[in-house]
Amino acid sequence: MQPFTERVLKIILSIPKGRVMSYGQIAGCAGNPRAARQVVRVLYTLSDKYSLPWHRVVNAKGEIVIKEDNNKKTQRDLLEAEGVTVINNRIPLQKYNYYPTFTFEEY
Repeated sequence: MQPFTERVLKIILSIPKGRVMSYGQIAGCAGNPRAARQVVRVLYTLSDKYSLPWHRVVNAKGEIVIKEDNNKKTQRDLLEAEGVTVINNRIPLQKYNYYPTFTFEEY
């Protein structure tokens, strides 16, 4: 497994219940702020294997961006069950955004 992927997994697993992070924010914390699409790939391919809390990851505007309606509803329901307010598929980031206390530097 690539070091960037390992860092992304650690960050996603650290997101506490009731909080969210954006794809780009995770990429930046993992050492490559331009790798938001790689974060999407990690979530898509490794969520089941590592029991990732995929529902806690949204876009930079706080929006749920899953296109498929059932999965969009699942993400919304999981977030609301954790106490996150979702209005028109958008989460107010100023209230629910998570900022980890650790980051990784890319060399």
